[in-house]
Amino acid sequence: MKQGKAVVVFSGGQDSTTCLFWAKERFEEVVAVTFDYGQRHRLEIECAKEITKELGISHHILDMSLLNQLAPNALTRGTIPVEDGEGGELPSTFVPGRNLLFLSFAGVLAKQIGAKHIVTGVCETDFSGYPDCRDIFIKSLNVTLNLSMDDTFVIETPLMWLNKAQTWELADQLGALEFVREKTLTCYNGIKADGCGECPACKLRKRGLDEYLNSKVES
Repeated sequence: MKQGKAVVVFSGGQDSTTCLFWAKERFEEVVAVTFDYGQRHRLEIECAKEITKELGISHHILDMSLLNQLAPNALTRGTIPVEDGEGGELPSTFVPGRNLLFLSFAGVLAKQIGAKHIVTGVCETDFSGYPDCRDIFIKSLNVTLNLSMDDTFVIETPLMWLNKAQTWELADQLGALEFVREKTLTCYNGIKADGCGECPACKLRKRGLDEYLNSKVES
């Protein structure tokens, strides 16, 4: 039996689109929220619009340009190269405070529309070392949101303990594998579907897809 209403933090990428399909199976009503923070690959906002329109999901786009001013990095500045972190340093794509702000504003939206569930695609298994993707952060913020608004939200993280191959498997189980593969944008260079094939996000996505498809053949 489906339950209540959920807000999905939605970027138009692989993970959040998988979460959107996951939420559609579990909740009576699903609302998507996308944040415009002047991101480098702005096509993701158009992808988010197209996907929510096709799936018939109410979609909010919120202006978060202040985050762009505060956090210069490879996702907010075209002049900063995309680089993996070395020697314990965070990748150049880390946006400080992004998930803290996104989930907080998603909580405000949830409060206004009477939603008790906030769904996000953060993952601690196949992540880039981002501290705001960790389960301990999500649990901490969940408590803080509830205390700050005197409410009982639940932050749902269906991908938290899945690697990329398992995320593709989940999309397949939801009947959305080809949809996710063809209509989402994960690439740091702003190329839809299979992307540029060269940036860290594309490599991670492809490695997971290959692993999952190979496991299907073997089984």
